Amino acid sequence: MPFGLPSVPSFHHAVQTISLRTRNLATISLANFTAPSVQTFYANPLLWNGHLQTCYTSLNPADPYDVYYARKHLINPNDGGHFALDFVVDKFNEPASEDLPVRTKHMTAVEASGLGSDDTKPMLVALHGLSGGSHEIYLRAVLAPLITKESGFAGCVVNARGCAMSKITTQQLFNARFTEDIREATKYLKKIYPNRPLYVVGFSLGANILTNYLAEEGESCVYKAAVVCSNPWNLEICCKALHRTFMGRMYSKVMGGSLRALFEQHVEELRSDTRIDVEAVRSGVFMDDFDRDLTSKVFDYPTVGAYYRDASSVDNVLKVRVPTFILHARDDPIAVDEAAPYYEVKVNPYCFMATTGIGGHLSWFEGGGGRWFARTIVTFFQNFQNEVLEVLPVKPEQGQHSGI
Repeated sequence: MPFGLPSVPSFHHAVQTISLRTRNLATISLANFTAPSVQTFYANPLLWNGHLQTCYTSLNPADPYDVYYARKHLINPNDGGHFALDFVVDKFNEPASEDLPVRTKHMTAVEASGLGSDDTKPMLVALHGLSGGSHEIYLRAVLAPLITKESGFAGCVVNARGCAMSKITTQQLFNARFTEDIREATKYLKKIYPNRPLYVVGFSLGANILTNYLAEEGESCVYKAAVVCSNPWNLEICCKALHRTFMGRMYSKVMGGSLRALFEQHVEELRSDTRIDVEAVRSGVFMDDFDRDLTSKVFDYPTVGAYYRDASSVDNVLKVRVPTFILHARDDPIAVDEAAPYYEVKVNPYCFMATTGIGGHLSWFEGGGGRWFARTIVTFFQNFQNEVLEVLPVKPEQGQHSGI
């Protein structure tokens, strides 16, 4: 018997979502395929709202997800910028490297030359949240059950520039609109693993980047299916919502502090950019201070508001053309509910959104100690790989809006 406070998910989608052909040659809609994977969330009774759920993320010492990586360094040919791609590998006993996160090693030249295969093993590509990386618990909570022998997935994580202790070779870090590195990583993976079905998941800011990428790729997108979790969607709305409350300002200060810490790791590479006032960046308090003093400047936005509006993915969800499963908690204090694309998903037959009343930001801690979002995402990907043969062409009447 499940233990905790029940939160029954609500589903939001078009009247007729895209049709999927299964391996037994049956036809099923994306909505009818996905809904059974989304079970009731039983929240830990001590974490009865979004603030408690979200704060517990940083307080919970439990880390049962033994995922190990080997790092491959890639150069984006468009601007010469470096980013790190962490491949999931078997557990190793090498001592921790001072210039890498835990459970991560540098890929040797021999290992790098051995990358690539003609196999058909499914592979999950993951994008982390703001200033995070492949080491994040929420990300490994999804990877760990998928890379088992039973599930049979391979995995890798695209680390945003400068994150997860990676180096930068250009005078910029990342932004919520910058999709060039996930695009380059995808091309690289498709080149070395031409027969592998690729899946992709994005968390928080990585979910916003992923949605923008999926929209830009449109019908050319090579991913078989995508999951978007705790996406802030409309960055300007989320920023304003954070400043309305004491707790919101605390979140913004914490995120701003994380960004400034990241800046300090790369300050020697960044300080030569005349657009950057180092002391202004250092004296900032909130997340939007950092985006005003650094992000918007190095990416040539006239104001932080212009950056937030351009980088927001809420309109781009309309252009997504791969089956996309969206998870959102209505009490998320960071990716606030008023920014969520309720109407947009109802006119895009490729999208299915599940929302819960409780869950917080990248949290969803259950009464039994598990994390509901991770189990839900894993079930979706397993079912898609095991059961779906292909996505059928969209019918003219698909895309009319509805919700259940």
